[in-house]
Amino acid sequence: MEIRELFKDEPPPMHLLLLADPSRELVEGYLESGTCFVAVSDKRMIGVSFFLQKGPELIEIMNIAVDQRHHGRGIGRQLIEHAKGHAREKGYKMIEIGTGNSGIGQLALYQKCGFRITGVDRDFFNRNYSEAIYENGIQCQDMIRLSQSLD
Repeated sequence: MEIRELFKDEPPPMHLLLLADPSRELVEGYLESGTCFVAVSDKRMIGVSFFLQKGPELIEIMNIAVDQRHHGRGIGRQLIEHAKGHAREKGYKMIEIGTGNSGIGQLALYQKCGFRITGVDRDFFNRNYSEAIYENGIQCQDMIRLSQSLD
């Protein structure tokens, strides 16, 4: 497997991006403003990560997803470590990520990768999504914000 930047003439892997964020409108809204990387195996995109600069020293992972058939193989962790390496290389001092309160697996992964919870945006999903989202039998309502220093 290799992780590479999405080619300029390549369409973004919406099937993967929509796994992490079910709002096509929100995903399309940030696609033009950041950098997309894909995990490729046997010439197929099996994972994606998308970064957006939030300040002179701050970058946010806006989207990270792995095809469900490839879960449990460490690809998500590799995408996160790649994101941190990319951010350091570009001179960022801090990296952030957010996930829903119902994303138990994501919260565990991010913390295993060194992220710490820095805040909660209450009712984020209620405000920004027209339909309720459920994961693990829990309604996704609040955005859990996590960050990590890159020093």
